[in-house]
Amino acid sequence: MSSASTGPTGTLTAPYTSVAWPLSRRGDVVPAECAQLRRESPVARVRTLTGDEAWLVSNHALAKQVLEDERFSLRETAAPGVPRQYALTIPPEVVNTMGNVNSSGLHQEVLRAFGPRSGPASPEWLREQAHALIDDMVAEGPPVDLRERFAEPCSAALACEVLGLPPEDGRKLLSGLDLGFLTSPTAFDGCTANWDKDYAYVMRHVRADRNTQRGLIRTLCELRDDPTRDGTALTDHMLAAVVTSLFGAGVMSTYVFLLHAVLTLVRHPEAMDRLREQPELMPRAVEELMRCTLSIGDGLPRIATADVQVGEVWVRAGELVLVCVEGANFDPVQFEDADTFDIDRTPNAHLSFGAGRHYCPASAISRVHAAEALGALLERLPGLRLALPVDQLVWRTGNIKRVPERLHVLW
Repeated sequence: MSSASTGPTGTLTAPYTSVAWPLSRRGDVVPAECAQLRRESPVARVRTLTGDEAWLVSNHALAKQVLEDERFSLRETAAPGVPRQYALTIPPEVVNTMGNVNSSGLHQEVLRAFGPRSGPASPEWLREQAHALIDDMVAEGPPVDLRERFAEPCSAALACEVLGLPPEDGRKLLSGLDLGFLTSPTAFDGCTANWDKDYAYVMRHVRADRNTQRGLIRTLCELRDDPTRDGTALTDHMLAAVVTSLFGAGVMSTYVFLLHAVLTLVRHPEAMDRLREQPELMPRAVEELMRCTLSIGDGLPRIATADVQVGEVWVRAGELVLVCVEGANFDPVQFEDADTFDIDRTPNAHLSFGAGRHYCPASAISRVHAAEALGALLERLPGLRLALPVDQLVWRTGNIKRVPERLHVLW
């Protein structure tokens, strides 16, 4: 660590850190650097993949401050000329999906679509989907890749049902999903190809006959065509971008979480046994699993729109801030015995869904989906375990998520 310097009001700015960023891509071990950063420099200077400088925030209190303060903008991370976490390999409108939703007056409709309820995407429907996938797994026999056979299709089915996309197209949309979440120091030829394909696919549904539409697509199109509606005019382009973004981000986050949750549970067999005996504890266990998962690999990015003091340092307008979620979620100041997986932990103020205006709109249904999917796995597969040692898992590089390439299991 180098020496500190003085900020605009005499407050110290952070020294440069010797910690390499991004941190380890392994999703089964909390990077040791998290504790070092919290202890030595909770707001530290790092260099990103693009060679730009950024502030890395690694404790819970300061991470929450950044996520809740609207002077730290997600929209501006896609602006030209700003420091970047990695090259912009997706269209700028994808970055600010929830900002577009909020500014267009669609927030309540999106929340309602992703809220647990009776009917389509109800807990009962989610349970049926999970059991149907497990039926196929059991019929084939172990080992199976839980990513391909359960986590991905289970997550795609939920997204298609909520958004109003044909369920039979879920696997097709999954096929190139990883391409939309690559991290690279530079943009490259074809980096938006999968987005372009999926966007064109969704646009056909946005422009389809109203009688064939369903789910959130139908709701948004009804609002688009409502002459009495106040607020920003809705365009087909905006609606297709919102739905395409919600599918990609929703499915990726959901299936990656399920893989991390299973990986955590099989390493804590006593917790699995207890959840089988007391399935009513599953919602609380899901919260702890969300705290402990290490899926967010590169931090949550924001651009400061004003000079803002964060802890003992000043962040200048135009600078990039990265929120280290695993640092915040394992902060011993916020969580007693933070390194311990404890399904009795309550309250559980983890930041895995973010905070502030960009708090994940699918948080409610994601919790229910996780509880039903994991509950079905524990019920149906009493001997659930990994098919190979955990240190033999292959973790994907160059992706915004820490995700195992495969997760083969036995039972």
